[in-house]
Amino acid sequence: MNKLSVLVTPAISINQTLASILNYLQPVVLLAARLYVAQVFFSSGLTKINDWETTLFLFELEYAVPFLSPAAAAFLGTFGELLFPVLLAFGLFGRLGALGLSVVNAVAVISLSEIAPAAFTLHVLWGVLLAGIVAFGSGKLSIDSVLGSEK
Repeated sequence: MNKLSVLVTPAISINQTLASILNYLQPVVLLAARLYVAQVFFSSGLTKINDWETTLFLFELEYAVPFLSPAAAAFLGTFGELLFPVLLAFGLFGRLGALGLSVVNAVAVISLSEIAPAAFTLHVLWGVLLAGIVAFGSGKLSIDSVLGSEK
């Protein structure tokens, strides 16, 4: 056994043990990501319907959503912020919910002529979390898993 393998073999063993332990946390981490992102977007949707006049005003003057009238953009954006988070939170068609919120998230960034760096960073964080859910699914703590639609 050479000197390198004396160092590498125990490190590989430790890494494998740690990975097998941490794999048990995957469903909890996916659930936390789903609930966090769902809460952010659902709260935004509730804010929009609680003051629809202001929402329409903002979509007319502040948000430049391409290809849609301000009223249609306001309706579709609000609808997406209320529907997709529910799917995501329960893990029911979780990948669809994550994809839908990814579109809402991207349109929000594109539509703002100026976005503060801190706000942009949050949109990136939400996008990364949503990409993980799209890639890995809702996890074992989801309705998708119970229904067997999560492979």
